[in-house]
Amino acid sequence: MPNHNYNRGVKRERRTQQILETAGYRTLRSAGSHGDFDVVGYNAVGVLFVQCKLDRDLTPAEREQLAQIQLPPNCLKLVHRYRTGRKDPEIITVA
Repeated sequence: MPNHNYNRGVKRERRTQQILETAGYRTLRSAGSHGDFDVVGYNAVGVLFVQCKLDRDLTPAEREQLAQIQLPPNCLKLVHRYRTGRKDPEIITVA
């Protein structure tokens, strides 16, 4: 049986995909990769790299790690921070 926390994370990642697709992006989810980003959204204008978090903020080390990742100018790094009981995330831009 899959891990309860994994299932909760997958649900939020799929919600992020739904939000981005509604906004006109095509999406990819990096399932189980434990990579830097959980969801990538792209369209003709640019690319969004999204890290999803449930009921917690990025640690200073995580924020620094994401900030250090070099991306082309038309890319944006985001965190979708979900809270239990809320459907939509708080969206945070990582500089």
